[in-house]
Amino acid sequence: MRRPTWLLVLGLSWLSACSITPVQPWEKGLLAKKAMGFEADRLEAGFAEHIYASKEAAAGGAGVGASGCGCN
Repeated sequence: MRRPTWLLVLGLSWLSACSITPVQPWEKGLLAKKAMGFEADRLEAGFAEHIYASKEAAAGGAGVGASGCGCN
């Protein structure tokens, strides 16, 4: 196949893989369940994030910026 044809086929396959329909109101309850979260325990994830930010001497990207010494 020629390159432009190959790129067209690839682009159309990517577009066909996209979902256009929005999430329906009755489906949002399933997405709000605790099992759908990224972390199992929110408190433990907060502690781990605080320790990581203190050790790296930098904060940001995950919340409010603070000092890197861990004394905040």
